[in-house]
Amino acid sequence: MPLALALALSACGGGSGSDGKIHLTMTWWGSDTRHATTKKLIALYEKSHPNIVISPTYTGWDDYWDRLATTVAGGNTPDIIQQDFRYVHEYADRGALADLKRFIPSVINDSELDKSAMSTGRLDGRTYAIPTGVNAFALVVNPTLVKQAGVPLPDDKTWSWDDFVNTAAKITQATKGAVHGTEDMGYYDGGLQVFARQHGEDLFTPDGKPGMSVQTLTEWFNLIVKMRDTKAEPSASVTHETWSGGIDQSLLATNKGASSFWWTNQLSALSADSKASLELRRMPGESQAAKPGTFLKPAMFWSLSARSKHPEEAAQFVNFLINDPEAARLQLSDRGLPINTRLRDQITGQLSPADKKSATFVKEITPELAPPPALPPKGAGDVEKILSRINEEVLFNRVSVPKAVQEYIDQVKSATS
Repeated sequence: MPLALALALSACGGGSGSDGKIHLTMTWWGSDTRHATTKKLIALYEKSHPNIVISPTYTGWDDYWDRLATTVAGGNTPDIIQQDFRYVHEYADRGALADLKRFIPSVINDSELDKSAMSTGRLDGRTYAIPTGVNAFALVVNPTLVKQAGVPLPDDKTWSWDDFVNTAAKITQATKGAVHGTEDMGYYDGGLQVFARQHGEDLFTPDGKPGMSVQTLTEWFNLIVKMRDTKAEPSASVTHETWSGGIDQSLLATNKGASSFWWTNQLSALSADSKASLELRRMPGESQAAKPGTFLKPAMFWSLSARSKHPEEAAQFVNFLINDPEAARLQLSDRGLPINTRLRDQITGQLSPADKKSATFVKEITPELAPPPALPPKGAGDVEKILSRINEEVLFNRVSVPKAVQEYIDQVKSATS
């Protein structure tokens, strides 16, 4: 059955069935691997809790939010919801999410959970979401292609954005375009957020207003133009084509690019696609910034329905997902490195070589990082779409940098007002 159709089970909130058992519903997005793993988690929990039945619905990312919005609007919010950083505020504002504070620590044990990451699920004194795990935005490098180009990489503890762009351009030049030094980073808001934080700003202010100044946005789009014009990255048409193909068609995945910016939990997929021993490097510009731009971001969250008929039982299942050693062994890093720091250390030896690199990298950079940003406002889910459209207009020279800056400010303000 296609992922878009998901599983033909009801997504409405659970209750007590005629069998005398407590019925809960659960929804998530992800790959086939995540679907299979999560169903194993449900089966494991039901085995030790014979009075609980959990009915799942799942789909891919593209269909998930339309489906969830429809379900919530119809009053059938699932008991257990996989949530994203961009959407927690929106669903909390709708009154769809329960305040989990009343279950902490009596039902959900938070004694070993990453305190910094836990803060990201809080809003107005309430806890609407608990992170499943963490990751960081970083540069993924193919060291074999870099070595073949004969261009040394600067020290990632001290390099600037100019150092990075100039190095990437030299790689393209040295290989006569057979391998590009990097890929365009303007389609994602991950790089933009790190860049903004390095400039003492953020995508949003603490009170939910657009947080980037004209000056910082101008520097950002000028950086994108420089990467294109120096051939550090490919032409606009090639960039569009590879972007449209997704992660498995990226230049890094197809061994046509020496580096690219991704989240650390994507290293495994990129390594598998490229069949290369890829490595992680710190973001450029960190040592020149007044404050670090990189932070540990929740890979995703667990939330509970405010309308659940069995909120305590749903909270008990979330506690199992984040604190149980067997659950951690099954999930490994699929939903980010575990939010439970003890389990994070315990599973490292069971990870794939690529995921071990991610775990080691995250552990190494964590002391250097600034706290994560607060939850973004309602409408933040549209920001990456806005950025993607404007970035492409810039790449194809359809808009000037000043116009791109103003369009971004105006459209983000409209989306979040």
